[in-house]
Amino acid sequence: AVGTKDVGLIAVLWLVCVVIASDVAGYFAGRVLGGPKFWPQVSPKKTWSGTVAGWILAALVGAEFAYIADVPIVLSMCLSAILALAGQMGDIAESAIKRHAGIKDSSHLIPGHGGLLDRFDALMGAALVLMLLMLVVEWLPVSG
Repeated sequence: AVGTKDVGLIAVLWLVCVVIASDVAGYFAGRVLGGPKFWPQVSPKKTWSGTVAGWILAALVGAEFAYIADVPIVLSMCLSAILALAGQMGDIAESAIKRHAGIKDSSHLIPGHGGLLDRFDALMGAALVLMLLMLVVEWLPVSG
C-alpha cells in the first residue's frame, strides 16, 4: 500500500502517465487505423480510433496504478479513461483557441511542435478534471 507521504507523487505520476499514454495511443492508432474524424472543424487530424485507443491505454495505465496504490482496479481504470478524455478535451480546447485566433502555433519556443502549450494542453485539461474530482469524490486512486 502507498503511504500518505507518497500520495502526491503517485497522483502526479498517475496523471502524467495517463496523459502520455492517451496521447501516444491516440497518435499511433489514428495514424494506423484512421477512420472518422473526432471533431474535424477544430482538430482535423484527430480520429475516433485514436480517441478510443487513448481511453483504452489510459485505462490500462490505471490498472497498473491501482496495483501500485492498492486501490480498486475498476474505479482506477474508469477514472483514468475519464482523465484521458479530459486531456483530449484540453488539447482540442487549445486547438480551438489557436484556430479562433488564426494562428498555427501558440509560441515559437519549440519550432514545429505547435508551441509550448501543445506540450501541456492535455495535462492541463486532465489536471483540472482531477482537481475537480478530488473536491467531490472521497475516494480516488491517489487518496491517502
